[in-house]
Amino acid sequence: MEQFNKFKELAIFDVVVVAVGLWISVILINIVIRKFFQKTSFIEERKEKTIESMMQSLTRYTATICFILYIVSQFVDNFGSILAGAGVAGIILGFGAQSLIKDILAGLFLIYEKQIHQGDFITINNTFNGTVEEIGLRSLKVREWSGKLLTISNGEIKQIQNYNIDRMRVIERVVVRFRENPERVWAVLEKACETINEQYEHCLKRDLEGNIIESFQVFGMTSLNAGFHGYEYTVIGLVDDQYYWSTAKEARKIIAQALYDAKIGLAEGQILLQQKEAEMVKELNQG
Repeated sequence: MEQFNKFKELAIFDVVVVAVGLWISVILINIVIRKFFQKTSFIEERKEKTIESMMQSLTRYTATICFILYIVSQFVDNFGSILAGAGVAGIILGFGAQSLIKDILAGLFLIYEKQIHQGDFITINNTFNGTVEEIGLRSLKVREWSGKLLTISNGEIKQIQNYNIDRMRVIERVVVRFRENPERVWAVLEKACETINEQYEHCLKRDLEGNIIESFQVFGMTSLNAGFHGYEYTVIGLVDDQYYWSTAKEARKIIAQALYDAKIGLAEGQILLQQKEAEMVKELNQG
């Protein structure tokens, strides 16, 4: 009985030592990975963060699996032989771990196909919107606009809309009243586009030679009767993806101010149900 207790104490001591050793190893490896990417600049910063996040996740999972196998080996005789010949057990475990394998493979494909990077603003499955905070082997962490942190399994991701892939086109639609002069509206919008191009020239997308690909411009009158309210004009501009949200916000402000200064009224839809009902009741009473 005493020998068994001594063996048990030694086993527990070894397990604690291994656990602490693995924990320290994971911390040191993650520090080395972080320092390595801080001193390198051969790829984009957000791509470096993505690879760093994946490697750290891989380190944690590897350490956890090794720790579990070590614990089992302490209490099972001939564990190596059993592990090598555990074909049936492996098949059973494989069926039970299908979800895990699916998540890991999906995570690897997300990185390999360069669908997302850490820091990208994305929409997942046409439902969730937010900024990518961490890409792990099993799950993806996205910070929503409200501040909530969404964690979704990689295998559950069916569709991704990425707003940070090289370029984004700002598209703003303006609907004005029918009685506004189309030529005057066009001139005001063109002037607004000139202002946007002057103030936000650094945000416009450029080619490899440094030339602007597509500055802000009036794309045209895109509807003669938009929603039965008025004429619709569309303003477009191609910007660098990292400036998309800020440029789109400021472009709307400049366009709105230009229309206001020129006293060009936007279309307004009014529904006067109560007034119509009162008129109908009045007509019935008179009849």
